[in-house]
Amino acid sequence: MTSNAISEIWYTRCPVPTPVGLAAQLGYLEENFRKEGVTLKSIIDSPDRSIRQSHFNHTLDWSFRHGGNVPPIRARSEGRKTRLVGITWTDEFQAIITLPQTGIKSTRDLKGRRFGIARRPEGIVDFMRATALKGLITALSLEGLELADVEVVDIALADSVLASQEGPSLFGLKRRQAYGEEIASLIRGEVDAIYVKGTAGINVANLVGAVQVAEFGFHPDPKIRINSGSPRVLTVDELLAEERPDLVHRLLESIFKASAWAEAHPEETRRFVAREAGATEEQVLAANGPEVHRHLGLGLQPELVEAVGHYKDFLRDFGFLAADFDIAEWVDRRHLEAFAKRAVAEKKGV
Repeated sequence: MTSNAISEIWYTRCPVPTPVGLAAQLGYLEENFRKEGVTLKSIIDSPDRSIRQSHFNHTLDWSFRHGGNVPPIRARSEGRKTRLVGITWTDEFQAIITLPQTGIKSTRDLKGRRFGIARRPEGIVDFMRATALKGLITALSLEGLELADVEVVDIALADSVLASQEGPSLFGLKRRQAYGEEIASLIRGEVDAIYVKGTAGINVANLVGAVQVAEFGFHPDPKIRINSGSPRVLTVDELLAEERPDLVHRLLESIFKASAWAEAHPEETRRFVAREAGATEEQVLAANGPEVHRHLGLGLQPELVEAVGHYKDFLRDFGFLAADFDIAEWVDRRHLEAFAKRAVAEKKGV
């Protein structure tokens, strides 16, 4: 135990399939940190906007985050002192959709057509815009097309992602339905096609009877599947990584326990993921596939790090970063390696 005693840690995760989210729902996180006399506090559920903002810009000391990779990559590019300690890859539905009346049936039909991408107010990195842009470029590349072959139409949104989580809930729900503005633009005939992903994308596509132009979330080439949620990253701030590695160990212990539980409980895992995402189990099955329980692990294998680097370069090239940086210098392997060594020693009874 280090002499740097702390009584609380801030944490956050995105409403998507992650082992941190599963560990939180199962009570493993709270249980493990309680053993160290530490209370967990949720960043994203805080009523304080300055606290909640750390979900997107990683400003809080003594904190960790697991979720989509755009905000932590952007935060690192701004000079935030964080460490990338683990990566999870859980594939999900990613598609270009349209409506029957557009006559668009394939990606090649997008040439010369209007593609709608939402644009949020300045402030927090527009991770949804980055996601949609990457999805469009990926789909076009599969047919030998380029971004210049379509007309990108901005769909202006009034609220930032922070503002959308403030004030009274809408119809008793915690969050607005994703892709609402994009779907409205599609229905009004202002754009011809949009990008959607995950359970929210499945839901809205089904709602409006959309035509699926292309789906590539489960493409055999991992570089095609790479986007904001594929893979997702586990990051901790520098203070936590350097001064309390024992607490990072507790975090990893909770995650691997949750991952093992998931593999042994496929149906229950789908139920937990649905609760996390605010979706139905049917939507989780459609959006993440029947093997989602096998894809809630954590690692730093070279191919995972390369995937994060690939997406970082995309964000840099399209102006989503404050500055470039070296992914290898961000990765901190010490914690996973120490955890693995300790696990082996415990099995041997050392």
